[in-house]
Amino acid sequence: MGISGFDDIKLLSNLELSNEIIKTEKVLFDLRFKKATRQSFKSHEFKIAKCRLAQLKTTLTSRLEIVEQKTSNAVAKLIDKDN
Repeated sequence: MGISGFDDIKLLSNLELSNEIIKTEKVLFDLRFKKATRQSFKSHEFKIAKCRLAQLKTTLTSRLEIVEQKTSNAVAKLIDKDN
């Protein structure tokens, strides 16, 4: 499992992004738990999971900012029309 690019992530919907974030956070939790209980784990999986989580959160945040901008622009247009 290599570090995936943004190409795979861009194709996901916002709901799928949220689900992937939850799954990736669970993977990180499990890895931390394995480390704390001295079970065997592959240390490079930390880096892969953290990178994937950052990519997912960045994509979701940028999409939400775009939606927020569109909403605020629409509200501003409605206010200008009323005045």
